[in-house]
Amino acid sequence: MRVSVVDAGSNTVGLVVADVEGGVPLPVHTVKWKLRLSEHVGPDGTIADEAVERLVKAVAAAGATARRWHAADPLAFATTVVRSAPNRQDVLRRVASGTGIRMCTMPGETEAELTFLAARRWLGWSAGPLALLDIGGGSLDVAFGRGRLPDFAVSLPLGASRLTREYLGAQGPAGPGELKELRRRIRHELRDVASRIRWERPRTAAVSSRTFQQLARLCGAAPGRYGPFVERGLACRDLREAVHTLAALPAAERAQLPGISAPRAAQSLAGAVVGHTALKLMGLRRAVVCPWAIREGVLLRYVEDGPDWWTDITGTADTATPSPSATLRIASPSA
Repeated sequence: MRVSVVDAGSNTVGLVVADVEGGVPLPVHTVKWKLRLSEHVGPDGTIADEAVERLVKAVAAAGATARRWHAADPLAFATTVVRSAPNRQDVLRRVASGTGIRMCTMPGETEAELTFLAARRWLGWSAGPLALLDIGGGSLDVAFGRGRLPDFAVSLPLGASRLTREYLGAQGPAGPGELKELRRRIRHELRDVASRIRWERPRTAAVSSRTFQQLARLCGAAPGRYGPFVERGLACRDLREAVHTLAALPAAERAQLPGISAPRAAQSLAGAVVGHTALKLMGLRRAVVCPWAIREGVLLRYVEDGPDWWTDITGTADTATPSPSATLRIASPSA
C-alpha cells in the first residue's frame, strides 16, 4: 500500500509518497515546490492572493504526482504560515475548490507530537527519555517523553523566518543590538519550557527540520549525499560559533558556507540563535540530528492507528470541504 503526504510550510510545499507495508514508511518519491509563502504575507500575517494561487497549483501538482505514483490523494496539511493567517479559512477553501484535496491546519502542539513520534521511531527505545526540538519558519516545536508519544508538547512563536522579519535585517550582517534583542525574546518565550526540560533530564536530545540539518552541516556534520543513516550531531558550543560566523556576513555570503542554501541564508542566523539559546537554556550539550520529521510522523500515525486517525484530525482541525466540481490546475515542481 502506498500513502502520500503533502505539507505547506513557510518556504516549500513538500510531497512524499511512501510504501507502508510492514509498518515502516519507505519513501519511493519526494518532490518540493519552492513557494516561500512567508515572504508573501502582510503585516498582519494575511497571505497574498498571488501566493494563495501558487499554493493551489502546487497542491494540485502534488495530488497529480501522488496518483502517478499509485497513491491516493495526499494527506494534506499546512503549518504555521497558513495556520496563523487571518485569511486561513479562505486559503483552505481555495485549495479545496481548486484541487479537490482537503487540506487542514493542526494545532502546533499536534505538530510537535507528530514530530516527536517520528524521532522516537527513528532513534528507537534505546534513546530513553527524549527531548525533541524542531525549528520551522514560523514556530519552534518542543516535546519531551519517555514513550511513543510525548508527555508534553508545545509550539512557540520562534520560527526562523518569523524572527528574521521581526528582529534582523533580511540581507545584511546583524549588529550586537539586534542579536541582544533577539536573544532576550527567545529566552522570554523559552523560560518555562527550558525549566521543564532541565527538570526532566532527557537521556537524548534530537533536533529535526531543514534549518537544523543545514546548521549541523555548517558545524561539521556529514553532507546529505552520504545518506540518512550516517550519524549526525550538533553541539551547543558549535552553534555558538555558527552564530558569530553567520552574524558577520550578509545573506549572499552566508549562502557560500557549507550547508547553507540560498533560499534559507537570510533566516539561517535566526535559526542558529534559536537553536543555541534553546540548547543552552535546556542544559543540552549535544543533540542528534534526526532525518525524520512531521511528514514521517503523519505517515506513522496513519499506519499505526489507521485511517480513522486522519479522519479525526481533519474533523477537528481547520479545514474546508472540496467542491464537487473541483478542477486540478497542474504546476511543475519548478513553479
